[in-house]
This record gives sequence, structure tokens and C-alpha cells, in this order.
Amino acid sequence: MKASQAEPLLRISDLSVDFRLESSTVHAVRGVSLEVAAGETLAVVGESGSGKTATALSVLRLNPAPPCVYSGGEILFDGQDLLALPEKELGRIRGHDIAMVFQDPMTSLDPLQRVGSQVAEVLRHHQGLSRARAGEAAVAALDEVGIPDPERRYRQYPHELSGGLRQRVMIATALVGRPRVLIADEPTTALDVTVQRQILDLLVELRQRHGMAVVLITHDLGVVAETADRVAVMNHGRVVETGGVLDVFAHPADDYTRRLLDATPRLEPA
Repeated sequence: MKASQAEPLLRISDLSVDFRLESSTVHAVRGVSLEVAAGETLAVVGESGSGKTATALSVLRLNPAPPCVYSGGEILFDGQDLLALPEKELGRIRGHDIAMVFQDPMTSLDPLQRVGSQVAEVLRHHQGLSRARAGEAAVAALDEVGIPDPERRYRQYPHELSGGLRQRVMIATALVGRPRVLIADEPTTALDVTVQRQILDLLVELRQRHGMAVVLITHDLGVVAETADRVAVMNHGRVVETGGVLDVFAHPADDYTRRLLDATPRLEPA
């Protein structure tokens, strides 16, 4: 996992995100700055409520508005501030240049549509392919992410698939448009340990094959150690520490990072 020295492909600068409720305002993200280059994996870690997902969803303006308000900063991709783009222009980037894998595929996939048609829809929307050509490409995408018998799985509904297969369908949906940036929000949380390993290995393989930039949102420091080049630690909506994974884990500079590392279960020799 050699960190890239290239120019950042995605740069978040001084981002602030508020949720303005009837009785109060929640400052979910407070002046966050992050960047990731092509071919690099940046892990964003922290406990629940630290602002990880709100930051990730901000890249494609997927936080519900209202009550969400982007109250400061910018998110630059190819020199464009995604927070300032008209919705129509941002729609051309979502799922094409920047794609996202969500935490729970069962709630992200449409239960009334066959999984193959959901993968094919990305190609029909962004590339204007015919139904037949998009279907062929969707089968190939299902095959690429390791789904056995992809022609049969193409015709199935989400409830007919296991949790691991549903997550692979989500990854296929995200990758079929060959995005330059992939955001993966807790992509293995609901999976058993064996399937977690398969999904993580798949993400690493696809990143290397396609040269994507990957932003991995997780609370699992073991996943970070095995898959990421750099790590950003978030607490109470702020980035408290960032750097190379080995450097941060071996020599944490912030007390919160040290406490996170101390809380990680370990198998000590007898």
C-alpha cells in the first residue's frame, strides 16, 4: 500500500455542515479538510457520531436538505466546487465520476427491481446505452465483483441474495461507470468476518486495477491497517489527526487517537 504522491483528485477544504432543527442546530462537521489522490486509499475513522458519514455524504450533497445546510468550505473535484454546482451538473458526476457504496445494501437497493436492472440503470443514465447493451455490461460488472453465475443473479431480486452478494451488487453498481473516486461508507459492517475479508480484498483489487481514489469510512482500525495508505481521525465533527497509517498507529499525536487504539481488542500471548 504505497501512498500516492500525485496531486489530490478530491480535496475537501474547511468543510462545515450543520443540521438546523426546530429547537437547535447540530454542528455535525466543523472545518474538516481532507484530500485523496488517484490510486490512493484514505481511511476516515472515529466513533459513531464523529461526523464521518456526514462528511462523506457531503461530497455528493446527499445529506437531507433541509435540515442540512453546508455552512462553510468547499469540495473540489477537477477544479470544480461540488457544493456550488447546480443540481443538474452535479447529477452528471454522481455515480459516474464519483460513486458511493452505502453501509446497508438492503436499504440501498430497490426491493421491487431486479438487481441487474439497477446496475444497468447507471449505464443507461450516464452513457445512454441501450437496454440490451447496458444489460450485457451489467452482467460483466457482476462477474467482475465475483458474483457466481452472474446471468442468473442479474434476474434476481435483492431479498433472494445473501448479505455478501447484495454488497457485491452495490459495489458493481458503483463501479460499472468506472468512477475516478469511490466512497465506501462502512461497506462491511453488517457482514460476517469471512465475507468482510472477501469484500475488502475486492475493493483493494479493484482500486489497483482501475487506479481509483478510495475514501473508506470505517470504525474498524484493523481494516484501516490492512487496506489504507493514509488515515484521518475524526472526533466531534473535527479531524484531530491525519497522516500515513503506520505513522499514526505507531506514534499517535492526539490523545483521542491513542484512546481509539487502546480500545482495539487484541489477542495477547499467554
